[in-house]
Amino acid sequence: MLDILAITGPIYLCIAAGFSSVRWGLFIKADMKVFGKFVIEIALPALLFSALASRPLAEVFRPAYLLAYTLGSLALLLGAVFWVRRVQGKGLTESAYVAMGMTCANSGYVGYPVMLLVFGPLAGVILALNLVVENLIKLPLLFTLADAGAHEGERPSLGKAMWQTGQRLARNPMIMAIGAGFLVSMLGWQLPSVISRTVNLFASASGGLALFIIGGNLVGLQIKGLRSQVAGIALGKLVLHPLALWAAVMLLPFLGLPALEGDLRTAAVLSAAMPMLGIYPLLAGRHGYEGFSAAALLVTTAASFISLSAILWLMRHSTGWLA
Repeated sequence: MLDILAITGPIYLCIAAGFSSVRWGLFIKADMKVFGKFVIEIALPALLFSALASRPLAEVFRPAYLLAYTLGSLALLLGAVFWVRRVQGKGLTESAYVAMGMTCANSGYVGYPVMLLVFGPLAGVILALNLVVENLIKLPLLFTLADAGAHEGERPSLGKAMWQTGQRLARNPMIMAIGAGFLVSMLGWQLPSVISRTVNLFASASGGLALFIIGGNLVGLQIKGLRSQVAGIALGKLVLHPLALWAAVMLLPFLGLPALEGDLRTAAVLSAAMPMLGIYPLLAGRHGYEGFSAAALLVTTAASFISLSAILWLMRHSTGWLA
């Protein structure tokens, strides 16, 4: 068990440091937004570009991983929307944000540092693959559902929704970095050492600072009156999402598709076990659902210390999953 704590311990100590620094006044919560902008706009894009551009295309383009991560995530996403809308009787917009909390993992702020500790240099590739699925498939679908729910009864404008989604993607620095990294890898270009070292300096700042920001943003969040809904989202994110990925990984060969093996198989399930993305309350706030989403972020991030440790322990003691 000590070897598992050696992986998860530094993650949550960094989160605790961020929480303590804001709780005791070393920084104010507004500072976390500045730090977060640096990570999202500079550090993570530099990391993604470096991870992809420094490897041959065959190493960074993993269709089986993308397929498994997409199938598992979409199965839970659609199931969550159906359950919340049809069984619980909530609106489509609220259903979309509940599904977002259950299926959109914090691949950058929490996932990457965990993957770095477990898989080393492969962590950058895993991060890029996860962000492709999250930013090109899951989030656009969820935004479309949320906007459709907000305009129920009105004539839908599919073209407008697609145009707005395309604009968001075109302005996303991480998507641009992924595209540039894939291009350099595909063309086999060798970057000048002064450029690659500069990019690596920015990339190395992403891991610890990202976790520090998560901790700082948890200060002041409340869960009163939202326990049932928050518990459902946390259960979906920390238990059902990794189970859905495990099922997708196991089903690929039976569907006549390439099997996902080795570290990537472990990484797919482990990626799904991360808490939801740190900007979840900001995204849900577009339609007034920042209350339950912020509470869910607090509970899920705290509970993930136990769930991640348990999943890592199970993998370590299951043949073929984690050495």
